[in-house]
Amino acid sequence: MNTERDPLATNIHALGMALRRVMTNQSGARALELEAQVRQMARELRTQPSPELAERLTRLIAERPVAQLYDLVKASTLYFGLVNLAESVERLRMLSVRDRQRYPAPRAEGVTDAVASLRSHNVSAEAIQAWLNQALIMPVLTAHPTESRRRTTLNKLRRIFDTLIELTLRTTPMLPHEHVAAITQIEREIVGLWLSDDVRVEKPSVLDEVENGLYYFQRVIWDLLPKLDRELATALAEHYPEQDWQLRPILRFGSWMGGDRDGNPFVTAEVTVATVRLMRSAMLRHLIACLSPLHTDLSQSLQQAPVSREVLERIAYYRDLLPATAQKISPHHSREPYRQLIDFIRARLERTLDHTRHTPIHWGQDPPPQPQPDIYFHSDELLADLEMMRTSLNANGAALVADGLLRDLIAKVAIFRLHSATLDIRQHSGRHSAALHELFSAAGVCDNYVELSEAEKIALLCAEIASPRPLSETRLSNYSPETAEVIQTFRMLAALLEQIDPQVIENYVISTTGDASDILAVLLFCHEVGLYEPGRFSLLNVVPLFETGDDLIHAPAIMERCLTLPAYREHLRLRGDVQEIMLGYSDSNKEGGFVAANWALYRAQVELDTLAEHHGIQLRLFHGRGGAVGRGGGPAGQAILAQPAGTLKGQIKMTDQGEMISDRYLDPRSAHRHLEQVVHAVMRAGFPETLPAPDAAWLEVMEQIADHARTTYRDLIYGNPEFLTYFREATPIAEISRLRIGSRPASRRNSARIEDLRAIPWVFSWMQSRHTIPGWFGLGSGLATFVQQQVESGEAASHHMPPAESALSLLRTMYRQWPFFSTLLDNAQMIMAKADMGIARQYAGLVGDQELALRVFGIIEAEFNLTREMICAIAEVDEVLGASPALRHAIQHRNPYIDPLSYIQIELLRRLRSEADPDEQEQLETTVLMSINGLAAGLKNTG
Repeated sequence: MNTERDPLATNIHALGMALRRVMTNQSGARALELEAQVRQMARELRTQPSPELAERLTRLIAERPVAQLYDLVKASTLYFGLVNLAESVERLRMLSVRDRQRYPAPRAEGVTDAVASLRSHNVSAEAIQAWLNQALIMPVLTAHPTESRRRTTLNKLRRIFDTLIELTLRTTPMLPHEHVAAITQIEREIVGLWLSDDVRVEKPSVLDEVENGLYYFQRVIWDLLPKLDRELATALAEHYPEQDWQLRPILRFGSWMGGDRDGNPFVTAEVTVATVRLMRSAMLRHLIACLSPLHTDLSQSLQQAPVSREVLERIAYYRDLLPATAQKISPHHSREPYRQLIDFIRARLERTLDHTRHTPIHWGQDPPPQPQPDIYFHSDELLADLEMMRTSLNANGAALVADGLLRDLIAKVAIFRLHSATLDIRQHSGRHSAALHELFSAAGVCDNYVELSEAEKIALLCAEIASPRPLSETRLSNYSPETAEVIQTFRMLAALLEQIDPQVIENYVISTTGDASDILAVLLFCHEVGLYEPGRFSLLNVVPLFETGDDLIHAPAIMERCLTLPAYREHLRLRGDVQEIMLGYSDSNKEGGFVAANWALYRAQVELDTLAEHHGIQLRLFHGRGGAVGRGGGPAGQAILAQPAGTLKGQIKMTDQGEMISDRYLDPRSAHRHLEQVVHAVMRAGFPETLPAPDAAWLEVMEQIADHARTTYRDLIYGNPEFLTYFREATPIAEISRLRIGSRPASRRNSARIEDLRAIPWVFSWMQSRHTIPGWFGLGSGLATFVQQQVESGEAASHHMPPAESALSLLRTMYRQWPFFSTLLDNAQMIMAKADMGIARQYAGLVGDQELALRVFGIIEAEFNLTREMICAIAEVDEVLGASPALRHAIQHRNPYIDPLSYIQIELLRRLRSEADPDEQEQLETTVLMSINGLAAGLKNTG
């Protein structure tokens, strides 16, 4: 497979041939012939579209029994999985080629490149040190159900990927028998994939999702982040050799798996406790395993070199604390103090693991339990032991040894602490309000809390936060189950932080924050259970999540109100004057469209940053991005650099969801590239003087474009009474809601309204049906209306060009010079290239009322054509992605393989929605759900 002619094409061809052999062996030659016939007809439709050929293809598929369609879907799904692997390998190969071409210059968009760029812009070492002292970059893994593949499938694909890497990237040619063995191994895995279930039999439980998240830490993340930490230290030393750098981890991970209870009734207090135990136990086992090679490495003898007094005293302390361990230390190590200390550290970690797994936790113990001295309660305790060894080695001629395995282990503990990732808790603001309504009423404080004005709510909440009197009863049986669950959640958090791990949970996220009282409500619950004591401590960050367009508009005013309240300001002081705010991309997009949502988020960041500076606090923005463009997705580095200049001051969080987790973190090389690009972008954005700033006039232009785009979007989605019928019948939304890919329900409540549908199935449905509306709809009208209004007003006229050309010239300048605007249009181009109005028209054929379908589809198609026309005019290209030929070619190459799957899915939906034969019902459902997996893999987007 290793050829200099075209490695990607060669790999895809070889993988395709292997799949065809497997298909022939498993389903027979006729199945392969049918697959080739369907694919050839789809290819002809691409080159020479005709209604007659489309009808022939539709009829051919309609005449096949479901068993044959199952084989076709299976083959396509596997093919896309294999092609995705080949493309990932090619990206790594090209990265290696470019690295060699650029040498000795650092890798583009890498960590060293960022540091070199800061040096070239004369950013001082002191400024960088100040930035590093408070920097935090935190990807947060969420269990949002957009990963439609089973872990069984991911494991097999990973093994094929490793073999492809060996075939493609090894520097010496394989011997013939080695090449045959590698191809055989790949084919063996494909057979395993063919004979495995593609669709989950049951939805994953919450703890299944936690285990799935931990899988990426175990396979990649634990070992990768210390390498990035080392790369940053090396780059700083190289470009600022005069500086004595003081480094701390700037890259950590968070997780929502097992903590996100918004709309998921399966995330209970007990589940969150089990989640913490799983996360901490996994990390502790890993740290224990890391001690074995370190034990081998640190063989320094007292006869060869001295050791610090602190190390010897620590060993003596542990001999008294852990006498059983002291007796087991080998006499061969009597002169090897570091090995002795490692034996004690291992014993203490093993006791910590046992405590984590088995110690029952109870809220309200009096007196509070004290940590046992023979366990590590806080990661700083373990770091102290490890740092003690490093200091001693550095002082006694073994600095190179200290900079090896020991340095990496210290970095690992500093980054991951004792629990892998910080667990966020999230709940809907309405649940807190309802619980307080019941609590206030039961306590005789207020009969009708929810009917109070906002000013009255704030006054009441502030008074209760200041009151030493408990609000809730010790026993929760007198409250409704919903209220009891809210109280129990906060009590559980207090108990976990007090008795298991004081660092594992730091943030409480409030979904649908609509006013200051929603934030104060959480602070009151924290006070109620002992998580907040004014003047003494506050153990959780209270994080408002602003999701809708209105929420984003009102966010600065809401935060201003909170920051003027003594009760909240005191909490923030105790949290180091750092305010985290989460911005939701999904619901704001579903509500107002792609353009308006992105612009509302941009404006909110500017206003919140100004507010934070005014109040002398540090702002940490948490970006709730999905994988798809319609949910804020797109290349992470570009997205970071597209944020308003000066608003990213070193602290940023962003969600990694669903299929993006496996795409980014299944392989260490791909994960390294993704994370180094993120670090590069955050470092560059942290010093806005190194980046271009937008012209003030452009902001007004964008305001007008966003307003026009929002009107166009809402006129269709919410203003057109026929749209909901079209959406329900022309997309596989009903079938996606049955797809067993996540523990959460598809809707927040039992409702058919679009407002109540979660953003993920909303985006997923439009991707599957090839409309891709959430990623572009309204953009064309927004741009065209702006140009037209400029022409009509005469504002765009100039002495040397017509008004329309002058307006276009302005937009072209914005595209070339403003990262926000170019990223907006480039993301739209990418998602439009994956759309296909011809295929979308076929899905429209599923609508019962065809006159209705044609009317709604006509609106969508017209806006698509207008958007394509405007983007091409502004980007000065002949077709979408005209400036990205490699990406365009990759998408075009997939289409002849994706199209048959779309035609098959349409036929399957038609049968499933009619009176299907009961004997075929289960196989029909399975095949439909597998087609959803296949299209997700082919389009490389779910939700």
